[in-house]
Amino acid sequence: MEKAFNDYLVNNNYEHFDLKAVLFDMDGVLYDSMKYHARSWHETMNEFGIKTTPEEFYLYEGMVGRETINYIIKRELGREATQNEKDKIYRRKTELFGQYNKGELIPYAYDFVEKIHNQGLKCVVVTGSGQPTLINKLEQNFHNLFTKDKIVTAFDVKHGKPHPEPYLTGLQKAGNIEPYQAVVVENAPRGIEAAVAAGIFTIAINTGPIPDHVLWESGANIVLPSMEALFNNWDRYSIEFTKNKMP
Repeated sequence: MEKAFNDYLVNNNYEHFDLKAVLFDMDGVLYDSMKYHARSWHETMNEFGIKTTPEEFYLYEGMVGRETINYIIKRELGREATQNEKDKIYRRKTELFGQYNKGELIPYAYDFVEKIHNQGLKCVVVTGSGQPTLINKLEQNFHNLFTKDKIVTAFDVKHGKPHPEPYLTGLQKAGNIEPYQAVVVENAPRGIEAAVAAGIFTIAINTGPIPDHVLWESGANIVLPSMEALFNNWDRYSIEFTKNKMP
């Protein structure tokens, strides 16, 4: 375990950690919502005559909706999506997601956020979502743990994940901190790539059907099977964040 922390410092040429914030992806990390996103995307694309599989949308998680639509239309139809297509497809996908989503939290998500909040760390959400049905529930489900000024959504960035902009914006919202002063909790390959590109230590939580090796290959520093595992291991990780210095 210690090697993961040491390698991060060496590879990024940082002298030490100075942890001040934890940056969370939302879908699949805080909320058990990815299955509803995948179903909604797949059914919407079918309605528009575009071939997809439900599973592939776990790979696109973190991308803003218009980029997902454009990517798939380029792949299947060999051209860029029109603005009208982006608007209609995303509107329908949002409608279906609102019908299917039940708003369940990932087990131990609340417990972990509360734990780090009580340790004095800032809690920031960095999501590719622009859907108020989930975003508005953050304050309700995580009362006093997340605030609106500590949430990065699709409306705050020009480039979605895997571009580093969402997590760089998260660092700004955490108080203009440096990458070595934060840790990211992610569950999706593109989100992991974005966090790594931003230079932040990244813990992947595998809450979906994606094999672990895909998360490792995306650049995760640690891969865990659940938020419960992160909750149970955090005290050990905290020691590493405190003591670890570049040799």
